[in-house]
Parts: sequence; C-alpha cells; structure tokens
Amino acid sequence: MTNCVMDASVAAKWLLPPAGETLVAEARQLLREYGDGRLRILVPDLFWIETGNLLWKSVRRGLMSLRSAEEALREIEQRSFPTLPSQPLLDDAFAIATAFDRTVYDAVYVALALVSRAPLITADERLANALAARAPVRWLGSL
Repeated sequence: MTNCVMDASVAAKWLLPPAGETLVAEARQLLREYGDGRLRILVPDLFWIETGNLLWKSVRRGLMSLRSAEEALREIEQRSFPTLPSQPLLDDAFAIATAFDRTVYDAVYVALALVSRAPLITADERLANALAARAPVRWLGSL
C-alpha cells in the first residue's frame, strides 16, 4: 500500500459539481485506489475544516444546494482518513511558508508530507511548482 498526503484541493474534485472542475478523473482515480486498499491517504486536521469551508463557499455561490453540500460532507467524513494534528506541524509549516511565500495552511500539508515521508498530492499547480524541487509535492495533473 502506498501512503500519500492529500490536500483539500483534491477533495474538491471529489465533492463539487464536476462542471467547470478540472482534474476530476485524476482525483477520482485516487479515490478508487483508496477504496481498493492500494492507497492510504493521510491528512492534517486542517483538511476537514478546509473541506467544510469549500462546500460552504459552493452553497454560498449557488454552485450546489445546501442538501448536496451536506451529503458531500457526510460522504467525505465517512472516509475516516488517518488524521494528524496540525499544531505539532506548525513550526515547520511556518518555516516552509516563509521560505517559499506560501500560506501556512498549504505549508501544513507540506510539513505533514515531510514528517510522514509520503508525497503531498495537490490540485494546486502553483503550490506544486513552487515546492516540487525541494519537497515531496506532486501536482494531481502530473500523476
């Protein structure tokens, strides 16, 4: 089984209406690999908050109904990905964020990837481009 860290940008591809979303097929392939037991997905506790927030934003923008968002939230919660606390990652995340001019939110995922020795998979191409040469960060579109 392969381990990876997944950020909320990939979860967005699973949960949001596919119209207008790119990389949906690639994200769903990862979810199938997880379901088949070939992939273990690790997330920081921040993942759950960011996922809830992206669903909230989608409802607010009229991209999905409240009911659909609630169903999507229940669906992702049922995945029960192994979740690690963000607080122990904060010092490393802050150092990564300041060194690479990224948000601390994004850097928490990178710090978890470094600590767990597993690649971070992200749909955020700019994040991947900024860090791929120095950290185990892979863009979803390159898988």
